[in-house]
Amino acid sequence: MKKRLYYSAIAVAICLLIGFLSSTVTQSSIATWYPSLNKPSFNPPNWIFAPVWSVLYILMGIAAGLVWARGFHHIWVKTALYHFIFQLLFNALWSIVFFGLQEPFWALLVIFTLLILIILTIKWFKVVHRTAALLMIPYLLWVCFATVLNYKIWALN
Repeated sequence: MKKRLYYSAIAVAICLLIGFLSSTVTQSSIATWYPSLNKPSFNPPNWIFAPVWSVLYILMGIAAGLVWARGFHHIWVKTALYHFIFQLLFNALWSIVFFGLQEPFWALLVIFTLLILIILTIKWFKVVHRTAALLMIPYLLWVCFATVLNYKIWALN
């Protein structure tokens, strides 16, 4: 039990740090570039993104911690966590490409890759710890929504 809490706390901290670093890239664009874009009617208000992402990063961290606590020496745990790390990097890359570089089309390619990596991560998490896989489902659903939103923003602009 202590091991799971310890690993989950570390993983949550890493996820929140990645989220915080990603948000630093978005700040100037949210104030200047993003408001100038044509957006679909289902575009959520800007204030919703920070709390949603905070919850998702916490869930992702708990999930990764549950998997990590099963023992990094095990090949399935390593495989699951490698997929998790790659998807987390693509998560950050999306913010850099969409907001930092202001390139919705290239961000769309990144988010498609991210979706594939999330699905693979869930698959491997399920092999190691079923609850960990279930904790990743809200993240997958939000990124599916973000993919549609990204596509519509690209199409409208």
